Amino acid sequence: MPESPRHNLPAEPNRFVGRERDLDDLRGLFGETRVVTLCGVGGIGKTRLALRVAAGLVGAYPGGVWLVELARVGRPEQIVQEIARVLRVREESGRPLLDTVTARLRDLRCLLLLDNCEHLVDGCAELAAELIACCPRLSILATSREPLRIASELIWRVPPLDLPEMGYADAEAVQLFMDRAAAAGTRLGDGSLPAVVRLCQALDGLPLALELAAARTSLLSPGQIADRLDDRFSLLTTGGRTAPARQRTLLATVEWSYDLLSAKEQVLLRRLSVFARDFDLDLAEQVCAGRPIMRAEIVDLLGGLVDKSLVLCDEERRRYRMLETIKRYAMKRLERAGEREVLRERHLTVLCDLQERHFAAETVRPGVPWPERLECLMASKRLLDDQRAALDWAAGSGNVQLGLRLCAASTALLPIAGNLTEIVGWIERLLSLDLELVPDEQIAQAKAYLAYGLEARDELGRSLEVATESLAGLGEGNAFTRRVMHSLMVIVLLRMGRADEALHHAERGLADADESGDAWNQAAGLAGLSAVALTRGRLREAQRLGDEALARACEHGHRWLMARMAAQLGAVAEARGDLETARSQYELAVPWLRELRSDSELARCLARAGRVAAMLGEFDAARERLAESLALGRQTGQRQGVARCLVGLSVLAEHEGDLDGAVLAAAAAATLRESIGQQSVTTRIEELLSRARAKLGEGRATSLWSRGRAMSPYDAARQVLEGERSAPPPPAEPVRHSLLTARELEIAGLLTRGLSNRAIAEELVISPATVARHIANIMEKLGYTSRAQIAVWAAEQPGASA
Repeated sequence: MPESPRHNLPAEPNRFVGRERDLDDLRGLFGETRVVTLCGVGGIGKTRLALRVAAGLVGAYPGGVWLVELARVGRPEQIVQEIARVLRVREESGRPLLDTVTARLRDLRCLLLLDNCEHLVDGCAELAAELIACCPRLSILATSREPLRIASELIWRVPPLDLPEMGYADAEAVQLFMDRAAAAGTRLGDGSLPAVVRLCQALDGLPLALELAAARTSLLSPGQIADRLDDRFSLLTTGGRTAPARQRTLLATVEWSYDLLSAKEQVLLRRLSVFARDFDLDLAEQVCAGRPIMRAEIVDLLGGLVDKSLVLCDEERRRYRMLETIKRYAMKRLERAGEREVLRERHLTVLCDLQERHFAAETVRPGVPWPERLECLMASKRLLDDQRAALDWAAGSGNVQLGLRLCAASTALLPIAGNLTEIVGWIERLLSLDLELVPDEQIAQAKAYLAYGLEARDELGRSLEVATESLAGLGEGNAFTRRVMHSLMVIVLLRMGRADEALHHAERGLADADESGDAWNQAAGLAGLSAVALTRGRLREAQRLGDEALARACEHGHRWLMARMAAQLGAVAEARGDLETARSQYELAVPWLRELRSDSELARCLARAGRVAAMLGEFDAARERLAESLALGRQTGQRQGVARCLVGLSVLAEHEGDLDGAVLAAAAAATLRESIGQQSVTTRIEELLSRARAKLGEGRATSLWSRGRAMSPYDAARQVLEGERSAPPPPAEPVRHSLLTARELEIAGLLTRGLSNRAIAEELVISPATVARHIANIMEKLGYTSRAQIAVWAAEQPGASA
């Protein structure tokens, strides 16, 4: 007689991919608990995972493992009928069917798999609780959008498949997509992996979405599919004909979940779609409350959406987010409900208010403890993605006033921890719109932060122009910003070599700050005066002012301000030749800047620390600091930062005995400085070139300088960092001296020193115009097109150098 079947589980339709750790953990749970519910959004793979778990438990349940599919069951009373049908229990006359089912299960060690409970969750909960109470050897594995909420239930939130990061070919989401694409007849090679990675990330690792996308590969490449995901609900519609209707399209899957929500839950879900990424309860309450939802209801409604797996949360339930697919659907619902404009405006207004409060507490208000200032900074940064969305709405809808308010208030876009170059784009976009209703003072305030961004982008001329316009328009209502602008003017003017003008702004800003007791701008003003004194060689004065600046910064308590002041004192100590003190000051600032994630300032400090370490002979530490600085400078796109790093690498190369590399790096730094309007050849570089001429000869030094000027800054940096030695240049084509007159030979020799026409004229006691004519003649005779070519030639001709 054949053995009775011990399960009714279907055969797997295709290969099961991933979740190996989940399978092991879930099977182990049934030795500890009797009810496990797999919860997750539609399409997350709850049923497939449950079937796989159940199949692995068949041997542990002599009474069988029984799948009860509830998707087609429409009423609560039909649940027990479906269980009876699966167990082949017949209804007895005069006896409730549940009693008969309970009697059948009472002595059996078996597992019931209740699949798709969400639309009957109350009925499933009541029935499961009764069966567990009456049948001591029974276990239940359920799948549902939300938990059953019964005693002894263990809730297992099914996560999306692992998304690709570094080893993207091994990620579960990639494996599933590649497997299902192959099943659809599409063989994807390694060249497709970058597009597959992008697609998997855009679909949040949602298995159903990945399977539907893979089915499309018979017509479209992974890259084409990824490009069309803005319309994902129209695109992903090729599910299997035998699949339940709700799983044949992505839209049907999400609509099934949405339709199971209460009316108020539906309202909240669609309103939550205004958030760019994760959000907290307070933000949700401020933005999403409004008829028909009262603010006090938000917490329970949000909890319900989490329970139903339409909103995800962290373990502490402090941060919430939606999968992109759910958010896209909710956005369409928001628009269909006619609420998009109202919610977007409210979102923008709330962000303005929040960021202004954060900015004031973090930067402006005196006496705020550092932990509180830091939390305000971190809170502001957490809002950055939402701020971008809000600014995009402000610009698109023409709400310039709120857009400019938001730009001016967000630390996430300002010097301390933001990407300063990003703010340029936002403010320029807003200022290009109709400004008729925008007060002049608000425009001046916006230009202040635009000037900051332009300085960070090394556009010194424009930064100075915009800062000047801003100062002219800022009144008492923007006194803090006005003082900040004076400090910015100091930075820009010093970078342009205009110390006298910088001194004026440093004094004005400090006087204003002293009058108001503004510790932030007192520190900045004193630091500006110290920098001017340092530029003029007044080291004692620079030290005294720097010490006062650090004291004011410590009084304020902001680590960014303290780091800037410590770095200024490091520069003063370096100028005094006290390298140990300089290094300690630079290193003092590094952990503060790391804590703030202030990449541009950190890059500056690391470059200086690396340069000093090189001068102290600590070459490994110098190389480490300079390499990190270079990476940060490249990441933030700041040419000044890269130039500063190249100077440090030049110092390192020279101290390691690589004078060729030192000249190449210095030349590349000079080219970068020149490109941003700064003095290209500093005293440090002039001294290096003098040593190079003495040791290598005029010709070799000049040739290296010309090559470095033409090199990519990153190639020059790599040559030093990787210890590559410069190959000697190819021999110059010989040219007869008789082609040039004695005066022309003399001028060619002076060009090897990098002198200007005016400097050559002063040395030879002739007019600059005469020098220019001679240089033109030399170019014509030698067939050259630049002064640099003449200099290289002259340096390599015996008797031609000056």
